Amino acid sequence: MTLAVSGVAVALPGASGPDALLRPAVAGADPVDPAALIGRKGLRFKDRATRLGLHLAYAALTDAGLLGSDGRAVTGDRIATVVSSNLGNADTVCRAVETIAKEATAALSPMDTPNASSNIIASETAIRYGLRGPNLTVCNGRTSGLDAVRWAALLLRSERADHVLVTGVEPDNEVTRRLVGRPVADGGAALVLSRTATGEPRALLGPVVRTAQPLATVAELTRRTPRGGLWLSTDTGPVPSGTLRVALTGWGELSGALGVVQCAAAVGWFAEGGTRPAYALTGAAGAALLPPGGAA
Repeated sequence: MTLAVSGVAVALPGASGPDALLRPAVAGADPVDPAALIGRKGLRFKDRATRLGLHLAYAALTDAGLLGSDGRAVTGDRIATVVSSNLGNADTVCRAVETIAKEATAALSPMDTPNASSNIIASETAIRYGLRGPNLTVCNGRTSGLDAVRWAALLLRSERADHVLVTGVEPDNEVTRRLVGRPVADGGAALVLSRTATGEPRALLGPVVRTAQPLATVAELTRRTPRGGLWLSTDTGPVPSGTLRVALTGWGELSGALGVVQCAAAVGWFAEGGTRPAYALTGAAGAALLPPGGAA
């Protein structure tokens, strides 16, 4: 079954669309302001990653034609949610631990404590937009974004859902910078993957591969979807020499958002005239994406 990318959204400083991912990051660009897109209502006690996730979800679901005039999904029972974020609520968790260590549990804020749950982005997204299908959070390190895409494809192919919102998002703050040792990309990307697109698809999802080694993943991707024209990878080693490669490193550490941002960049490449398959590669996880009309 070939799945459609029926919606896409990007929210990174200086990059509000998938085509912008193919160009250098804009130095000194203003941070993304979710309230400018979705309003301030309901954001007051949300952490930065959740706010960014809600922004991305709204934009991607709108692009896919799945949101009604009331801001709720029109077929919510058949829409699943998969979120990839390794660092999303680390600041909330650290703040809670420090509070307990200094003042005991009684000092914890009842408004802040729910944000310490690792699935807070996915759950808040589902509640706000009425997505009542399966709900999953993936936070397993570097390959997390493409693993989220793989889980979404599994949900669709097993007919657990008709559409899956896949969000990859990370926040930039003092805690996340301390954890990774450098600035973090303050934002991410979202895709809506569909069994049948509600309109013209933005791209098609080909094989999603997971092996034990990056080189084996490269070999399997190119075997199953040959003649690719673009590699989206931060690693030069496994990528065949002489091919076009985009690293997506200008926005800081993407972590769990990386694989989803790579897929969004492939959509941008097709929008700008790319006619050959594009590959997303993160470690030993990979995915092939095809232009809306299929590979040329």
